[in-house]
Amino acid sequence: MRIYFTRHGESHANVLRRISNRGLVHPLTPQGRAQAAALAERLRGRSITRIYASPMLRAIETAVLVADRLGVDYEVTDALREFDCGSAEGRADAEAWGLWQSAVDHWLRGRRWEWRIPGGESFRDQRDRFVPFVERLVAQYRDTNANLLCVSHGGLLWMMLPLVLANVDHDLIASRGLANTTCIVAEPGPNGLRCVEWDGITIGEDGVVGQR
Repeated sequence: MRIYFTRHGESHANVLRRISNRGLVHPLTPQGRAQAAALAERLRGRSITRIYASPMLRAIETAVLVADRLGVDYEVTDALREFDCGSAEGRADAEAWGLWQSAVDHWLRGRRWEWRIPGGESFRDQRDRFVPFVERLVAQYRDTNANLLCVSHGGLLWMMLPLVLANVDHDLIASRGLANTTCIVAEPGPNGLRCVEWDGITIGEDGVVGQR
């Protein structure tokens, strides 16, 4: 089996620089729809068997566009939703983005896993929905030829992928980036899931970046 983790296509929230992780708002831009179509073409030879999507509109639209082009089913799951930013939600001001940065700093630098923006989610909240979901996929499909696509978000993937991929850490993600429709490919190994490809670039067992 392989799991393909991807970020949704460009949304209006991205263009507006608005924190938007609640409700069915801020759809894909025309550029985002083009990115989703291009993602489908990149995956056409990968035999994707099922797609899972965050319940945010931008992720659902990305999943639908890819699913239609590849002729596969998709399923919406809260496990892939972007982390809720509480009092910063719906805002695009510097203070709101400062709160977002504080959350990331508290989690990655301070190891304060319970810290949250008021009214938002903690690192542990994200972990408790994302990690069991991935573990269930591995348990269900490990001994099959399934190729699963998970359409999610930059923040959640940055925080959570190091918890499920043995050869990926937060520094690697920061260095490689998570642009819209970046695709990370993982497969089971002796020590759990490992990343084998980061947007077309090979990733070694120890996380060393190879060649395209």
